[in-house]
Amino acid sequence: MLIIPIKEGENIEKALKKYKKKFEKTNVMKQLRARKEFEKPSVTKRQQIIRAAYKQHLFSSEQ
Repeated sequence: MLIIPIKEGENIEKALKKYKKKFEKTNVMKQLRARKEFEKPSVTKRQQIIRAAYKQHLFSSEQ
């Protein structure tokens, strides 16, 4: 459960913005999407390797 302290007279939009930021930092939606369907550990590991290779390629092409 997320608790957002609101000061006296604080704007509701500002509090909502704080809530959204805190919610995104907790990665709740990412976890829900990941649990939606089972993914084999080998598939997860393969995707991580592909992402790492892609990032490495981007980093090496910048320099």
